[in-house]
Amino acid sequence: MTGSTQASESVTASQNNVDPKSHSPPPTAQRPVEKRRELVRSQTLPRSSGTQARKALFEKFDQDRGKGKGEIRPKLKRSQSFGVASASSIKQILLEWCRSKTIGYKHIDLQNFSSSWSDGMAFCALVHSFFPEAFDYNELDPAKRKENFELAFTMAEKMANCDRLIEVEDMMVMGRKPDPMCVFTYVQSLYNHLRRFE
Repeated sequence: MTGSTQASESVTASQNNVDPKSHSPPPTAQRPVEKRRELVRSQTLPRSSGTQARKALFEKFDQDRGKGKGEIRPKLKRSQSFGVASASSIKQILLEWCRSKTIGYKHIDLQNFSSSWSDGMAFCALVHSFFPEAFDYNELDPAKRKENFELAFTMAEKMANCDRLIEVEDMMVMGRKPDPMCVFTYVQSLYNHLRRFE
């Protein structure tokens, strides 16, 4: 090589900071590619390290709680103290409310939301306790189930604006053991309408 050719190569090499004998591109071209590879490597963890990290986290949690391996953890118990009543306690509260409104009425013994309501007398007593002038309760006969249901449902609709959620015919078909959910649902509706008159 001539002296002028070597000089121009060294000037070009010094401008690009590249060894004149290497054929690699200038560092500015390499940097974005290397950065991208490094970023991908840093964001991609091997599966084993993820599993190990979770295991370490759980072990640390156990240590922080003072629980070692082999110890039995106490079972969690659901608390009733948060003001949320269970379905059975709601039914019991509603049944107690019905009992309190029908005290002193003959032919009434409210024990459940099925057979206790099967002759219509409990419905009549409940409506009568709020609207005593609407009908004469003492004239009612437990044997006349159909008339009792019709009277109670009609008076509840007329006096308390409580829709019929149970039809008289349905109560007659169900006999002496009506569906407790049907009765409960209607009594709950009665409660919501009648309590405005308390």
